[in-house]
Amino acid sequence: MPNLLSQMHKIIYRRIRYSLTRPKPPKTSVPLAGPVVVVGSAPVSHKPVGFDETYRIISVNASQIAVHAWGIDEPDITLMGFNELQGGNPAAVETRRVLTGHRTGALYVLTWRRGQKRQERVKNNLNSFSYCYRDLHLVGRYQRIALMHKATGLVNLELDAETKCSNGMIAVLFALHNGASAVIITGINPHSNGHIYNSANLTRKHTRFDRDILIRLLRQGYPIYTADPQVSEEVGLPLWHGAKEPKSKAAQQATDNSQQRSSPASQSR
Repeated sequence: MPNLLSQMHKIIYRRIRYSLTRPKPPKTSVPLAGPVVVVGSAPVSHKPVGFDETYRIISVNASQIAVHAWGIDEPDITLMGFNELQGGNPAAVETRRVLTGHRTGALYVLTWRRGQKRQERVKNNLNSFSYCYRDLHLVGRYQRIALMHKATGLVNLELDAETKCSNGMIAVLFALHNGASAVIITGINPHSNGHIYNSANLTRKHTRFDRDILIRLLRQGYPIYTADPQVSEEVGLPLWHGAKEPKSKAAQQATDNSQQRSSPASQSR
């Protein structure tokens, strides 16, 4: 009973706060007009067909290690969970180990709260393993709720690991919201365990919800693809074949609907 009351209090509090504060989704400091590759930490990932300097790369936690094989030393953007910076669990410890001495472009740290004290704490944590960045942004819980709401129509209050999405999925939503012409995921597989940067085969959280969000985005017509054949087969995402990739049926339908709504005939009704 106490647990139920605590859960209800959390739900009511977060819904009221979200409604009253009206937070806005995070904006990018890096232009995302073309294709964006979101690289996750799953053990298997692939460089997208046609990849060149016109593509932007968003890495998640320590996944930038995967793109070193592509000749990329520094991703354009990195999204990193706050726990990765100071947590004592094996995944967080491994993240700091493999990122020691590396750098990124724009770093977005996903926190529970924002503020000057939290910003200084984040900077100190990053300095502790010599991780460098061009600019630093903190993304609070309610910004993430707003991002999910804006992109999918869902109000996800991040109540627990089973009912919230992974940092990789937040990166996908971030890219879509900020104008990517196509989002190609690689190293994001809802059915896999383990991470590319270690051999511990650690269990991955959020798998069911991640899959549900990917399918929802596809059905809503977003230009989302995968560079991983296994993910294409298991989840149903279209496989990326290059920048001249024709739109998926869902994406084409969404475009047609948008054009119909903006046509003179529809505006005169």
